[in-house]
This record gives sequence, structure tokens and C-alpha cells, in this order.
Amino acid sequence: MRRLRRYGRVARVLLVVALGLGMASVFGLMERLKLNSTMNRRQRWSQFFMSRLSNALPYRIQVFGQLPQTPMLWVSNHVSWTDIALLGQLTPLSFLSKAEVRGWPVAGWLAAKAGSLFIRRGAGDSQRIREHMTRHLQQPLPLLMFPEGTTTDGRSVRTFHGRLLSAAIDSHVPVQPVAIRYVRDGEPDTIAPFIGDDDLVSHLLRLFSHAQADVEIHLLEPIASDQQERAVLAFRAQEAISRVLMGTPVSAAEPACETGVLSH
Repeated sequence: MRRLRRYGRVARVLLVVALGLGMASVFGLMERLKLNSTMNRRQRWSQFFMSRLSNALPYRIQVFGQLPQTPMLWVSNHVSWTDIALLGQLTPLSFLSKAEVRGWPVAGWLAAKAGSLFIRRGAGDSQRIREHMTRHLQQPLPLLMFPEGTTTDGRSVRTFHGRLLSAAIDSHVPVQPVAIRYVRDGEPDTIAPFIGDDDLVSHLLRLFSHAQADVEIHLLEPIASDQQERAVLAFRAQEAISRVLMGTPVSAAEPACETGVLSH
């Protein structure tokens, strides 16, 4: 029975992915027919998809803080592929992803049709993507990036790469730090991280072999970017997120108030 339940949950995720493929196909058809498909519309449909995917994951979600009322450059720590669904269901967003993601079967195509921006690290691509990010933020449309550049075990934060935070300065928008924290039985969750040689199917089976865990999403105090150095922005965002992961109470780290609890 336990095995049947596990595969049933995986099947639910795959059905949601099929829904996403259908939505992405519609956008692809609109492109071929030269029909208008604005980024704003793509973001709204992406949020709809991410919400359904989040509902299919074995997490109880608790959100602290206030959703930004104006477009910002969101920066978050990165633990797993599930971060994208859990954060993307909060509000219409675009994501900055590694160029390799674009070549992934299914997921890469979905990401591209949802309006993700792609960067090839270490290939002299940063100036071009910085300009692309700036234009995106000036439209104005919110954008989320993971400045660590890789996933971690969720217990601490790697150094934030500040070069691309220059887009917030160029477009005169604040930086919105976000801390995502996976918790199981009151301790950092060791099952949630998607690191090393993990593959998606094995990770899903591992997640669904265990009981529900908790996810805390902390929307911390936005950081004004005007007249700031990018290194300062990166350091301040990294420190704010690090305090949450290290267990500093929200009220002591950044002013935030609970906005909701989602149980899946």
C-alpha cells in the first residue's frame, strides 16, 4: 500500500507536468502563428502551473513576510528544483536559469516557454544577460535569481555572486531577499536537497517515500539598490538569508509578518 501511494503521488506530479506541456504548447503555437504572447501573460500562466505543481509536492508551506507590491529583483538561496515551484506559485515571476537547463528534456522547454532568462556562466555572457535582465525589470516585470549558482544542503548559504545584481541598480528596483528553509521534525530536512548526482525521478521517489515535511518561505525586508555597490547588495542579501537559515528568529533578523500557511 505504501509503495502504491508513493507511485500515485509521483503520477500526480507527472499529470501536472503534462498540464504544463499543454500550456507550453499553446504558447509555442501562438509564436508560430505570430500571435501576441506578452511576458506578463506568460508569468501569470507560469504562476498557475507552479501553484498546481506545489500542491502535488509533499510539503506544508508557511509564508512569512509581505509580497512586494512593485516589481523587484528577487534573490534566494537554492536547495532543490522544488524551490522554483514553491517560489513561483507566490506571484507572477520570471526566473534566471543556467543555460544547461534550456537543454533539459521537458523541463528546459517548459522553462523557455514560461519566459525564463538563461545565462552561460564563465562564457563572457554576464554583460549581455545583465542588459537583458535590466530591460526585463524596466518593463516592469519581477525576476528571481539564485546568486549561489548551485544548490546546497540548505543549512547555510554559499557566497552570493554580485555581478548580475547590477541589473537592480541599472533599473532602479529594490532587491527582495528570500530565504527558503526545508524542515522535517524540527530539523533541517536532509531529504529535500537536490544535490550531487541526484536525478529527478530518484529524488521524487525519495520525497514521496516519506511523510510530509515543512517549508518556510521568508520574504525579508527589501534592500534599496539606488547608490549601492553590487557587492554590498549581494552581501546584505546573503547575510539576511543566512540569519534565517541559522535559526535567528524572523523578528530579530528582518521585520516580517506571517502571511499564510498552505498545507498540501
